[in-house]
Amino acid sequence: MMPSDLLLLPLGVLVGALGTLIGAGGGFILVPLLLLLKPGESPETITSVSLAVVFFNALSGSLAYARMRRIDYRSGLLFAAATVPGAIAGALATSRIPRRAFDILFGCLMIALSFLLVARPEPERGAAAPTGPGVVTRRIVDRDGRAHEFSFRPSVGVLFSLGAGFLSSLLGIGGGVIHVPALVHVLSFPVHIATATSQFVLLVMALVGTGVHVADGTLSQGAGQTGILAAGVIAGAQLGAVLSRRLNGARIVRTLGTALGLVGVRILIAALRV
Repeated sequence: MMPSDLLLLPLGVLVGALGTLIGAGGGFILVPLLLLLKPGESPETITSVSLAVVFFNALSGSLAYARMRRIDYRSGLLFAAATVPGAIAGALATSRIPRRAFDILFGCLMIALSFLLVARPEPERGAAAPTGPGVVTRRIVDRDGRAHEFSFRPSVGVLFSLGAGFLSSLLGIGGGVIHVPALVHVLSFPVHIATATSQFVLLVMALVGTGVHVADGTLSQGAGQTGILAAGVIAGAQLGAVLSRRLNGARIVRTLGTALGLVGVRILIAALRV
């Protein structure tokens, strides 16, 4: 192990804390950093490392949120099952994308996510509750005694989950940056339930995607880095879950969105110059 690899440990803590705080897994932070730090690495190696780290982050974060009783397990299991086909297809497709095309695609996605996070950092209000056929209602009481009641159409969540599974596994970002906005703004989930349920969905989806990378041998090339980052994100995820109870994340999300936009521009410029 190179001495510089030890820097991956605090990086993992940061990724775990921020990813869990907003229910996004942290892959969308880790992948752009790996793209910049390892310009010669193949897309499949970078995404396999990131997806494995997302799995450990989601595992740790889900355990923390389970103790807080914020996970909607019925919806989470349904949406997680919907991500599986997409996660498998995305993991298999990654090796077919040239590094330059991967960087351009990822840079554009980062810029789009940046606009979303900066423009709508506080999704607590959510969308208007739907009514009519196919609508279900959930009532969840968390450990602090707060009741969260909301209604939504599961079929809409399944469609989003299919797309999120493919895109997140393809790019190694975990999918929470797609799931959380969809759960809150489209399905009317309360933000705290959305972030916790998203972590649970990520746990299943990242496990499937990582399993594909293990089976095809891609992950073996970055196993050492994955282990160090995983140790960091496990600790960081616990910190992020605790902070979620104490912080209004608007300023953090807006700052993070700005940083992602700058990183996306940097990746895009570097890719277009090649």
